[in-house]
Amino acid sequence: MDSALTTIGLPIALGIIMLGLGLSLTVKDFTRLISMPWTIVLILGCQIVLLPIFCFGLVLVFVNYFDLSPLLAVGMMMMAASPGGTTASLYSYLFKGNVALNISLTAINSLTAMVTLPLITGFSLGYFTEGGSIGLQADKMIQVFAVILVPVAIGMFIRARMTSFAERMEKPVKLGSVFVLVAVIVGAIAAEWANLPQYIVSVGLMVLIFNIVSLTIGYWAPRMVGTKRPEAIASCMEIGLHNTTLSLTIAVTVLGSTEIAIPSAVYGVLMFFTAAAAGVLLTRRDTREAKAEAETV
Repeated sequence: MDSALTTIGLPIALGIIMLGLGLSLTVKDFTRLISMPWTIVLILGCQIVLLPIFCFGLVLVFVNYFDLSPLLAVGMMMMAASPGGTTASLYSYLFKGNVALNISLTAINSLTAMVTLPLITGFSLGYFTEGGSIGLQADKMIQVFAVILVPVAIGMFIRARMTSFAERMEKPVKLGSVFVLVAVIVGAIAAEWANLPQYIVSVGLMVLIFNIVSLTIGYWAPRMVGTKRPEAIASCMEIGLHNTTLSLTIAVTVLGSTEIAIPSAVYGVLMFFTAAAAGVLLTRRDTREAKAEAETV
């Protein structure tokens, strides 16, 4: 996986995706948070605190009972600490969630990840690798921050100065990011094709459990405190669809480890199917509830 495709292609893919996110953002996207502060706090709490804690417990089980390797354990924790992905907005739109909330959450998650992702990754390296031969030195942390923040800032600046141009470029940039990312993933899979079955066996079950729990918490945590369905759908997709491009990029280009990247790669493929299934199930549930309410009137 350590090739020109991944060392150059992955950062480019991530940069384009984050630039596309910036092109879709304005200051108003952040002011939306003011109208629903406790919903935001709850969702971010689940994303930043609850899920990494759950993932840590899950990883310990697989380390102690299924001989999970230390670097795969680090990769799981890094993936759990990655923010929600930009794809969450698309899924939220398809299943009638609050897309504006997704945009705001993705933005703030991307910013908080600049602190939480290096901290959780550093902790995991120290815990699972006994100090580890791989570390996040200051220059590497700056590199991680730059890969996230600079493209977003550039995109927001372009939108503020050239709104019509930014609106025209938003769709092509998103399509370009998809093509670049697909090329990188295909190249990485081709390079590791012989080891792919082993990877799935190593982390497949663990990744599936974490993904299902993420989607479940994402929907039901807001609903349990009275949050409306569109916001709960947005939360479900935001928490369930991680920015695995980010964790994959850091694993390969910053930490230089293919093994650490494996959980992110597996999760990055699996989440699209599970999120779609969750959306269908929630839509059917909403239809049944609406029908039941109509019959009682």
